[in-house]
Amino acid sequence: MSLVAAAAVATAGATIYAGSKAASAAKSAAGTQAASAQAGIEEQRRQFDLTQKLLGPYAQAGEGALSAQQALIGLAGPEAQAAAIRQIEMSPQFTSIVQQGENALLQNASATGGLRGGNTQAALAQFRPNVLSGLIQQQYQNLGGLTTLGQNSAARVGAAGMETGQNISDTLFNKGVVTAQGQVAAGQSFLPQAIAGGLATFKGLGGTFGQPGGIPAATPFNAVGSFGAPPAGIPAPSFNPNAYTVPPIV
Repeated sequence: MSLVAAAAVATAGATIYAGSKAASAAKSAAGTQAASAQAGIEEQRRQFDLTQKLLGPYAQAGEGALSAQQALIGLAGPEAQAAAIRQIEMSPQFTSIVQQGENALLQNASATGGLRGGNTQAALAQFRPNVLSGLIQQQYQNLGGLTTLGQNSAARVGAAGMETGQNISDTLFNKGVVTAQGQVAAGQSFLPQAIAGGLATFKGLGGTFGQPGGIPAATPFNAVGSFGAPPAGIPAPSFNPNAYTVPPIV
């Protein structure tokens, strides 16, 4: 192998190696960006899970409060309504209010001499139902506060889920774009270098892309059926139309 050919081979090898390294670097960069995008996706999911965990108890409390409200107003059936009212009636709050209220009424009637009067008996008869009705209304309002809190918490979890889903979708799209760009860049980096290296090797080994040595360029076909002057030592071809006859048609 001549020095020129050896140099051409070395140049071709270096060119192909450089293209391979460039392609590898493009793939590595794309892989780094894709890994970063995946890490971002995992962090967004972690944040959503944390938000759901923090707001979960409030949403559950609101769900239970809504069920209790439905029971108090009879939407869950008469048995559930009766049980809810009975629970209020047997509560320490109801017992304490009734005892204090009735004692106050009796003491007032005793002080005024109307202990056995009709007004005192009527007041005592109406006191318990009024207290129970007021506590039912108060309980419903208290439960309404919990229901609203749970509704707001559930809405925040839903909004966080939608935002997280959109962010992850965008990140996945960008990740795909980066990966595809890396693959295209790798191909664009390696293929021209490989072609250039191959051509350099071919040329260094003596290859040419012009007219082969020793063979003159062909001349245009002329009217008498020859291709101009042939190479030295080769007779010119000729064509005699009278030497051929057309067979008769049977």
